[in-house]
Amino acid sequence: MRILAVSGSLRAASLNSAVLEAARRLAPPGITISIYGGVGDLPHFSPDLEGEANPAAVMDLRARVGQCDGLLIACPEYAHGVPGAFKNALDWLVGSVEFPEKPVALINLSARSVHAQASLREILTTMSARIVPSACITLSIPSRTFVADDIVAHPEFSAQLRAAITAFAQEAFAQEADVGAAQLSHAK
Repeated sequence: MRILAVSGSLRAASLNSAVLEAARRLAPPGITISIYGGVGDLPHFSPDLEGEANPAAVMDLRARVGQCDGLLIACPEYAHGVPGAFKNALDWLVGSVEFPEKPVALINLSARSVHAQASLREILTTMSARIVPSACITLSIPSRTFVADDIVAHPEFSAQLRAAITAFAQEAFAQEADVGAAQLSHAK
């Protein structure tokens, strides 16, 4: 299984990005997690830019989404909402053929960050994502200074991440098999 991990933060020392890097390192055999780092490179969304001449950064994002089996998202909350740059990235995927029905797992890093998570779920559901509830977790990491090495070395956080990744792979494949079986029965 190929998972694309996307951080909703543009900060160089982002805890959200560190958690995704830790997840990449903790992925069980058979699961590859690659990190998408181009959220800040995307132009402002405009329907006028969509079409055959999409900007190169948009084409890269869409290609990566199309090549993965699912998305792992860690997104901070700013002013009770999803950061603008990350919402911009999602806007570029709304009209894409690569995103609909893509399994998605969400990692939240603060139990107090309920508004962005609720908004993100609403946005992703509207975009026809398949959110995998058993793989959506909240990690209450006590320090913003944690880096990927700290998270990997922490027994509780590493166990939670591994369990979420495993649940994501299992449920995403199970849903995919169910969808395929339903499509096959409708075709008969």
